[in-house]
Amino acid sequence: MSGTSEKPGSAPDAIQPPVTRSNGSGRPAPPPHGGSAPRDVSDRHDYRAAFNAAHLAMAVVDREGLVVTANPSLAQILGTDALQLREQCAADLLDLASDARSFHAYLEVLAGRRARFRCTRRLKHFDGRSLWAEVTATPVPDSGTVLLSVADTSDRRELQARLRHLQMHDPVTRLPNRTLFFERLTAALENSAYDDGGTGRIGVCYLDLDGFKAVNDTLGHRVGDRLLTAVASRLARCADQYGYARAGGHLVARLGGDEFALLVEDSTGTEQLADLAQSVLTALQQPFDLAGQRLAVSASIGVVERVAAGTTATGLMQAADTTLYWAKADGKARWTLFDPERNAHRMTRQALSSTLRPAVERGEFTLEYQPLVDLEGGGVRGVEALVRWEHPQFGTLAPNRFISIAEEDGSIVQLGRWVLRTACRQARQWQIAHPGTPPIFVSVNVAVRQVWDSDLVADVAGILAETGLAPNLLQLELTESAVMGSAGRPLQALQALSDMGVHIAIDDFGTGYSNLAYLSRLPVSVLKLDGSFVRGFQDEAHANPADETIVEALVQLAHRLGLTVTAECVETSGQAARLRRIGCDTGQGWLYSRAVTPERIAAMIAVSPQDRPGLRV
Repeated sequence: MSGTSEKPGSAPDAIQPPVTRSNGSGRPAPPPHGGSAPRDVSDRHDYRAAFNAAHLAMAVVDREGLVVTANPSLAQILGTDALQLREQCAADLLDLASDARSFHAYLEVLAGRRARFRCTRRLKHFDGRSLWAEVTATPVPDSGTVLLSVADTSDRRELQARLRHLQMHDPVTRLPNRTLFFERLTAALENSAYDDGGTGRIGVCYLDLDGFKAVNDTLGHRVGDRLLTAVASRLARCADQYGYARAGGHLVARLGGDEFALLVEDSTGTEQLADLAQSVLTALQQPFDLAGQRLAVSASIGVVERVAAGTTATGLMQAADTTLYWAKADGKARWTLFDPERNAHRMTRQALSSTLRPAVERGEFTLEYQPLVDLEGGGVRGVEALVRWEHPQFGTLAPNRFISIAEEDGSIVQLGRWVLRTACRQARQWQIAHPGTPPIFVSVNVAVRQVWDSDLVADVAGILAETGLAPNLLQLELTESAVMGSAGRPLQALQALSDMGVHIAIDDFGTGYSNLAYLSRLPVSVLKLDGSFVRGFQDEAHANPADETIVEALVQLAHRLGLTVTAECVETSGQAARLRRIGCDTGQGWLYSRAVTPERIAAMIAVSPQDRPGLRV
C-alpha cells in the first residue's frame, strides 16, 4: 500500500490505515486527545484482525491481478490455505475470465478506470464440489490495490430455484404451468433464429378434456384432480414414447383447468404432430381407474405446426386455440389441423362483426332489386330488395357474408329498419315516376330477431306513413323455419301486419319443417318455392316427373288456401314454360334479371310486357 515499504504478500499491506489529517503546514497534525503516532500501527493490526476474522471471503489483488493477501474465509471456500493463494491470478481462481464482457469490466477496475464490478460465478472447490458465488471488485483508495469480496450464494440460489419451481409448476399435476410453457415457447422461437442445426420449425398440440366439468360437478373436485393427474401422466408418457421429450425439461404443460399443451421443438412437419395428436387421443380413450371410480374421457386437440421464423408465441397459441375450437365444433373427441384458409375466413368474419354496426351509421349499405315477373303475362309484378355492403376493405359483399353476423350481434334490427325504409321509399318513387303503370310491390326480408328485439309492427306502420307507400305494396319475407315455428309474440306481430294489409311470404318453402297444417293458421299470403324444386326442371330432355308432380301439388294446395306461389331460381325458358303450365303465379331468377340498381328497374317498368320477352338483363 502507498505509504509502506513492505513487500506484497504480507497481510498489513492489504489493509488501508486511517488517513492522517494535515494541519496546513504540510506536516501531519498531532493526534487528538494527546495520542501518539504508534496508533497507526495499532489500527493496522486491528484492520488485519478484522480482515482475517471476517465471514465474508475477501482478497486483495494488485494492479496485475495477483493476490496480495486473502483471508481464511476465501481459502475455505476454495478448499486451500490462505498462504497458498498469494501471488496467484485472481481471475483464474474466481473464473473471472470465462466471458469477455465480465473480464473486460474486471480489468477496468484493476486499471482504476471503473469504480465497481460485480458478477456471479460458479466456482470449483478443490475437493470437486461446486458452488455459486457473487464476486465484487472495488478499488482500495490510495493503495494501488483492489479488494475482492466473494459471497457464497449457493443456499440462496437453491432456495430461489425451489421457489421458482413452485412458481412455474402446477401443484395438482406437477407439470410445467402456463408461465413456464410460454417461457419455453418464447425461448424456442428465439433460439430457432440462431440454431443452424435444427429444423427451424415448431409445433403445438393444444387440448382440453371433453365434458370435464361434468366430472367435477357429479363426482367432486377431488376426483377431478385425480383425473387431471392421471391425464398428465399419460400425456408425459406419449411425449416420451414418441421421442418428443427433450433434455431441457418437459414438453407437456397444464395451462389451466382441463387444458394441456404439448410443445414440439424442431418439429419435422405436420405428419409428426398429427402422429402425436393421434397417440394422445388413443391414450386418453383408455378408461381411468381412480380409487374405484372408473371413468372414460375424450379430448379435443388443436394442432399447429409451422416455420418458427416470423412466428410469435402469442400468434402460435391463438392459432392453436382457434384450431381447438374447430375440433370441438366438428364433433369433439378428435384432432384438427390448423387451416390458414379457414382461419382467414374466421378473421374476415370477425372483422366484419366489429365494423358492421358502425357501417350502418356510415351509410355503407346499398340496395339492389330483383324482379318478380308474372309468368302468364310477363310483366314485372314486384321486386325483392337485396342489401349489399360496400365494404371499404373487402369490396361489395352479398347478404350471405354478413346477415348471419348481424343476426348474432343484434345489429340486424338497425340494418333491417334501414332496408325497410329505403325499399319503401324507392317503391313509392317508382310509383310516382310511372303514374300510368300499375304500381309494383317491394318484398323485404325480415329476420325473426327483428320481431323479438324490436316492435316490427310499429316500425312498419311508421315507415309506411313516412314514405306514403300503401300497405298492400309491401311484402315481408320470412324463412319457412321462422314462420312455421312462430308462436306468441311473433305470431301476433305477423297477424297485426297482415291485418294492416301487408303481405307475408314464406321464403325457401319446402326446405324446412314443411308442416302444411300451419298454412291454415298463419297469416301467410305467398309461398316462395325453394330453388331446389325448380332446378329439377333444368334438364328438359331427362326431366324427373316426380319433381313436376311435387311442385304441381304444392301450387294447387296453395291456390286452394288462397295463396299465390313464386318460383325462385328460374334460369331457362323451359323452366318458365313448365312452371307456367303448372300454374305458378310469378317467377324470379336470372332468366329475367339479376339484382340490379333502382334505375334499371325503372327502365323495366317503363317497357310494356310485349316488348320485353324474357326480360333478360
